Amino acid sequence: MADTPHQEAWSSRLGVILAVAGSAVGLGNFLRFPGLAAQYGGGAFMIAYFAALLLIGIPIGWVEWSLGREGGRQGYHSTAGIFHALLKKPWARYLGVIGFFTPVVIYMYYVYVEAWCLGYAVNALLGTLSVGGKNFGDFFAQFTGAGQDGVALRFSLRDVGIFVLIVYVLNFYFIYRGISKGIEKVCTYAMPALIFIAIIILIRVMTLGTPDPAKPDQNVLTGLGYLWNPGDVAKGLKNPELWLAAAGQIFFSLSVGFGVIITYASYLKSQDDVVLSGLTASAANEFCEVGLGGLITVPAAFMFLGTAGIVGQGTFALGFNVLPEVFVRMPAGHLFASIFFILLFLAAITSSLSMLQPGIAFLEEGLGIGRKASVALLGFVTGIGTLFVWYFSKDLKAMDTMDFWVGTLMLFVQATILVVIFGWGIGVERGWALMHEGAEMRVPNFYKFVLKYITPTFLIGVFVMWVLKNVAGWNFSFATPEFKPSGYVEDLIGQHPSWVARLTVAFIVIVTGFALLLINIAGKRWETNPPRPRNSPTP
Repeated sequence: MADTPHQEAWSSRLGVILAVAGSAVGLGNFLRFPGLAAQYGGGAFMIAYFAALLLIGIPIGWVEWSLGREGGRQGYHSTAGIFHALLKKPWARYLGVIGFFTPVVIYMYYVYVEAWCLGYAVNALLGTLSVGGKNFGDFFAQFTGAGQDGVALRFSLRDVGIFVLIVYVLNFYFIYRGISKGIEKVCTYAMPALIFIAIIILIRVMTLGTPDPAKPDQNVLTGLGYLWNPGDVAKGLKNPELWLAAAGQIFFSLSVGFGVIITYASYLKSQDDVVLSGLTASAANEFCEVGLGGLITVPAAFMFLGTAGIVGQGTFALGFNVLPEVFVRMPAGHLFASIFFILLFLAAITSSLSMLQPGIAFLEEGLGIGRKASVALLGFVTGIGTLFVWYFSKDLKAMDTMDFWVGTLMLFVQATILVVIFGWGIGVERGWALMHEGAEMRVPNFYKFVLKYITPTFLIGVFVMWVLKNVAGWNFSFATPEFKPSGYVEDLIGQHPSWVARLTVAFIVIVTGFALLLINIAGKRWETNPPRPRNSPTP
């Protein structure tokens, strides 16, 4: 057998649940979800959201937990290794390339946003979160380098540079410490702290009353109503874009399709309950997203700024332009702004750590190298990518391009592969049996049908709609169909292409090729010298 590195494991069930919840709870819970719910009309969006949760999110979560635990039993902790072990086909390991390179590429730009959160927390506390008094948009452009390529490579407190270095060191320090002493320990403290801070901010928002007596309609109740009133549900549910948004949010929300949960689950003990653990982690994420994020961001913005502060605002604009303007109007606003961005930072670091572990797991088992060498190699590769995003910061073009082609497109593909392997590759009956080993509760039997037919059909349908809208640019009309390629396509093959976007896609292709090369090397090693199964006696 191979001289495998130290076999790691979670120290407790609570630890792995908090780690999986931490990987799921991120910026999307407090910024992306409220914005989408407001944009698509509260009630209709929530119906589509919970339908996607029940038909995509939770089932895929169970699939990842089940496949991951079984792969871990056989000594594998990466998607490539787990697919290799379960399907026992030479081509199977290549299906796992998405679960290896996708979280690594997402980390390259996510850690940059994580640095924004820490930098905003510090500047809010110091009272320097603006340019010329209250111009938060100008501060954002200066801080992130969105105005010009290369200008973000500066290292004052009002620039992102020093914070990129800090968060990079923190991430790799904790990932070097391993599963139980690093990731689990961070999440054990960060998740309760995150929830505590969110509750404090929520109480403050809910007790604002009517901040401006001259605008009595902008009060806490109308703020909540703006987000949660049902509106025209029937009309909303007929909008394909609403279903796309809801399904996409579930991917971001539950961290399914990233290759993170399957890796985390591979470190479970043989009889750990994956059914209840999966539900608990999902419930924790939904509490943070719907119960906290949905009650803070949009109501606060509406009370102070009205609909103008919400309509048309993207995730970054809402979080880093609008909310600072909201906090500055509150009593002790700089303090609440600071703790809000600490909240976002905690949410971000628990997610970014989870994005590193699939890469570490693959390098350790695929190349047979130790923790130190795998951390060094992954740090070098991700450092190049982050520097790329950091330098090409104008209009956040490099980041946006990576997020579209990898952080969105590949999630649909990876999730579909996972479900098809579970339902058709190893077979739904075998998968069902694996899922329920050690389970304290049983999943209703109709989920067999869901996992084999409905979830993959739903995924493929949503993916086709996503491509038609975001690539082909179809207006979803049969009477007067129009096809106008999206800006992401125009950036590559349009009349006025963006050389940064092209360079970014070329970088993604290079990273993918490098990942495939490593998987080829790993496959040869696994064929001749497979890892030692978990808990097997040492020869």
